[in-house]
Amino acid sequence: MESLEIISLYENVASLTNQMLNAARDRDWERLSLLESDCSLKVEAIKTADTPTPLSPELKERKIRVIKKILADDREIRDITEPWMAELSQLMRSSNTALKVNTAYGTGNAA
Repeated sequence: MESLEIISLYENVASLTNQMLNAARDRDWERLSLLESDCSLKVEAIKTADTPTPLSPELKERKIRVIKKILADDREIRDITEPWMAELSQLMRSSNTALKVNTAYGTGNAA
């Protein structure tokens, strides 16, 4: 694959991670999940296509800049989603505990 095509793939991933960041900021978890799936496919395409080839200094700088943007967006997405995931996990544990108690001792809704 040509160098410009590889850079284009990286830029495509950067666009997706930016959209993912906006979805995370909006708390649009469904959109985030869909974008994440699309992004994973693009990353796999990069892994398959990106063979070590010499890049011009301009293309090398462009690639580095794009990768740094992807990583920064990913870090911010994690900063947003990790607390939400921890809260969701806690809610699920609480719900599971309540269900176990309810199953063991009943709800008092006997007819």
